[in-house]
Amino acid sequence: MGGRNETERARELLLGIRGLVRRFSVAERADVACCGVTVAQAATVETLLREGPLRLGSLGRCLGVTPSTLSRNVERLEAAGLVGRQQDPEDARSSQVSLTPKGRTAARELEQQEVAFARQILERLPAERREIVSSAFRELLVAVREAT
Repeated sequence: MGGRNETERARELLLGIRGLVRRFSVAERADVACCGVTVAQAATVETLLREGPLRLGSLGRCLGVTPSTLSRNVERLEAAGLVGRQQDPEDARSSQVSLTPKGRTAARELEQQEVAFARQILERLPAERREIVSSAFRELLVAVREAT
């Protein structure tokens, strides 16, 4: 039949993922520019919007960043009035980071822009293929998480 072998499929998958990551990175940088935050800061406020107040360690694990990187990130967000730190109600020695009202507004705006971008992408696919693509993407994401 002359079909592709697994190595060729793997190479095609790798190139496709790299291309998607690059394109989404460009789009993401443009999206966050409106709110005066970096991509990393946007990820932080969006995580806090979804997860609620978190200890620094938990927030760092969610974001996959080192403590020093996270500390600088949180300090800048705090200076911009987007996050605040409070004593952890379960452990007086620890603090939690949470969104301020201004931070909640910024996080929602960023999220809306990202959803709008994703919607633009979906609308470029044939209507009858959208669910198939979404389902395949969910499966791919599960496989990537299992592999890492």
